[in-house]
Amino acid sequence: MRVIALAALTVVLVLAGCGLLYRAQELRSAPAAENRALTDSEATTRVADDIADDLARVFSYTPDGLDATERSARTVLTGRAARQYTQLLARIRADVAKQRVTLSTQAVRTGVIRLDGDDARLLVFLDQVSRRGKAAGTSAAAQLTVTAHRENGQWRIVDIISR
Repeated sequence: MRVIALAALTVVLVLAGCGLLYRAQELRSAPAAENRALTDSEATTRVADDIADDLARVFSYTPDGLDATERSARTVLTGRAARQYTQLLARIRADVAKQRVTLSTQAVRTGVIRLDGDDARLLVFLDQVSRRGKAAGTSAAAQLTVTAHRENGQWRIVDIISR
């Protein structure tokens, strides 16, 4: 009788252990656990800062500095984002020169939605001030969802969606 009870207890403990191991694996492989934006503050801060700086740089320009801004954009934009940016510059280039438009952009909040290896998705809030000639500036806000990919240690913006 005692041997049967001991065997039953052993079976129950082994089954309970297997169940706990299974649940622990589920927790480790859950989507939230795979999202480094929730677990790696250093990497999250790095991508947020890099993308915020990049957006401020490519969405700030002066009539005399538009070519330099475009060259800078080539180093941080790729894929769909690069095509969107090229189309945008083609539309505004003549007006920027003719009307002496200056645009200053600053990222005021950057949140990393997802960070998975070399891929990141961010929500970025921008403040922009536009001036024509010597006139007073006009402020505007923008909200962007940005997809980025890290290549050779540098984050590059792959896609930008205006919200």
